[in-house]
Amino acid sequence: MNVSVVGSGYVGTVSAACFADLGHNVVCIDIDAKKVDMINRGEPPIYEEGLEKLLKKHAGKKIKATSNYNEAVASTDISFICVGTPSDAQGNIDLSIIKAASKSLGEAISLKKNYHVVVVKSTVVPETTENIVIPIIEKASGKQVGVDFGAAMNPEFLREGKAVYDFNHPDKIVVGAVDQRSDDLVCSLYSRLDREITHTNPRTAEMIKYVNNAFLATKISFANEIGNICKKMDIDTYQVMEAVGKDIRISSQFLNSGAGFGGSCFPKDVKAIIGKAKELEYKPGLLESVIEINEKQPLLMIDMLESKIGSLKGKKISVLGLAFKNDTDDIRESRSIPVIKTLIDKGAIVSAYDPMACDNMRNIFEDIAYYSSTVQALENTDACLIMTEWEEFKDLCSEFKVMHRPLVIDGRNVIHCKEIEYIGLCW
Repeated sequence: MNVSVVGSGYVGTVSAACFADLGHNVVCIDIDAKKVDMINRGEPPIYEEGLEKLLKKHAGKKIKATSNYNEAVASTDISFICVGTPSDAQGNIDLSIIKAASKSLGEAISLKKNYHVVVVKSTVVPETTENIVIPIIEKASGKQVGVDFGAAMNPEFLREGKAVYDFNHPDKIVVGAVDQRSDDLVCSLYSRLDREITHTNPRTAEMIKYVNNAFLATKISFANEIGNICKKMDIDTYQVMEAVGKDIRISSQFLNSGAGFGGSCFPKDVKAIIGKAKELEYKPGLLESVIEINEKQPLLMIDMLESKIGSLKGKKISVLGLAFKNDTDDIRESRSIPVIKTLIDKGAIVSAYDPMACDNMRNIFEDIAYYSSTVQALENTDACLIMTEWEEFKDLCSEFKVMHRPLVIDGRNVIHCKEIEYIGLCW
């Protein structure tokens, strides 16, 4: 099948590469000329495990990129909207990019005689596809949904760092279509994947995505709340959660206590569903608590640090791990950000290291020192904060000897060295 994908971020680029690997012909649409050139050269505009291999394999063959909507729509049967949907602290989602993409697709569809399906894959609050995307396309195209063109919502459930694997081994595929023709076309794209498809309407598909992420975020904040309580009673929270996770109604996933969740999805999506609930005049107290706990959690590390070394003014503190999780360079909503900001506000001198995310973090904190190895970042420091569970951190021990004071506060339960002064965040 011939597919066009609007947006070349995490979801768009991964979806394009994986659709091509399933045998489809894919055209990536992006207004950023640099991204267009990179994709046409087989270079991913973002880092994701396995993505570069797929792009190199299919660029110039199954995948090409353009900034021309008309050209892309004319040569394809179905278009996926995979653009960003940021939200503010109150959870109000910014749909400006979605609206712009919908208008451009509508204008391109107006020039086409054949039936064309538009699929929203971006994460949007319920009713967005039906009440915003479809009306914009109808107005721009002069055509009627379900008659002249089709529409659907097909949420993604990809983990950053494992997105290519997750696309090819999904635990679920959800298609919320406005008509049977659209449903059949979207489902046919996934015919080579051995997974049952959930068929629903667009607003239900949108809600499934939000509820999925909100529940996972809730498990994390729950585990952190329990971890904080366990620490005060000298109870091993990991032993507690290991036993609790054996209950088939609960499972062991997302029960590890630590510095909290970040990334492009969980914080934004929980805030968005909170915002939508308030629009409906409902107070989502549980979800508000999930965010509140997550905001406070990493700052407990600062309290622990001050309890050990006193005032942070003039103290040199190393921060290991800047990405919001391992195996990605994404720093969006990383728990290291509020920690670094607080350290700076309190007069500390920050030295930082991450295997992949230093360049991205420079866009937020220009004036802290970035290093290319853990040893360099640790040298002559008064304490170390572990913020990301990188594999290379798990064997750190002798490296801490270069510190002025080998004090380590671990936010991810990755350090197991016996030769240091060690504090676990929840254990």
